[in-house]
Amino acid sequence: MSGFGERLAGAMAQRGPLCLGIDPHPELLQAWGLAVDADGLARFSDICVAAFGAAAVVKPQVAFFEAYGAAGFAVLERTIGALRDAGVLVLADAKRGDIGSTMAAYAQAWAGDSPLAADAVTASPYLGFGSLQPLLDTAAEHGRGVFVLAATSNPEGADVQRALAGERTVAQTIVDAAAEVNTGERYGSVGVVVGATLSDPPDVSALNGPVLVPGVGAQGGRPEALAGLGGAHPGQLLPAVSREVLRAGPEVADLAAAAARMRDAVAYLAG
Repeated sequence: MSGFGERLAGAMAQRGPLCLGIDPHPELLQAWGLAVDADGLARFSDICVAAFGAAAVVKPQVAFFEAYGAAGFAVLERTIGALRDAGVLVLADAKRGDIGSTMAAYAQAWAGDSPLAADAVTASPYLGFGSLQPLLDTAAEHGRGVFVLAATSNPEGADVQRALAGERTVAQTIVDAAAEVNTGERYGSVGVVVGATLSDPPDVSALNGPVLVPGVGAQGGRPEALAGLGGAHPGQLLPAVSREVLRAGPEVADLAAAAARMRDAVAYLAG
């Protein structure tokens, strides 16, 4: 199996540089006329799977499944499987981060042989980038990817992420550490997360890997403003869109049409 980075690059070239989110928060379930329970969650997810089958990447937000306990995780497992059967790469937005044996257990869950394991997973490096090593090792062993939080759009993150570590911001040290992992790869499988609304993003030009860019659409990030974000090269940015598309539901055709419009809006990023 080729590495995640190469599979992602191929999917983005063929299907467009767009990551669609499955974010079944209670307000959306209600707006779609669904019950705020595991059955509503399952119906929501089935609609998204049917509508997003042409996407390069789909990103289920794990928290909204976890909120329903074992029943929610069962829906997530089924959703991941259905998306992969459709040829869609799945990015589990789990944002896991810990140390030692606990990180190793998270790694097995999201990047190993677990039924929850997706093509890639998001991770938090703010216990130190080195704390992610068990996840990076497990992901590499199984041909999966990791997207490491570097510079997020939430204002609370700035105190840590924009603090200086020597002459670089902490966010930049995260990007640079990810770039080291990707050294020697044709196209690395370790990406970073950089918010679409940031005015001073870290430099990602030497990353040799993908940059997930959440916050496009409803959160204020505009597709036309993304080109070259953080010095990114053509084909490197992967915009992530959730609410901007999901509010078009619950009809599958309407949801698919909204996804296609957003894909066309960011198509120029493919290079």
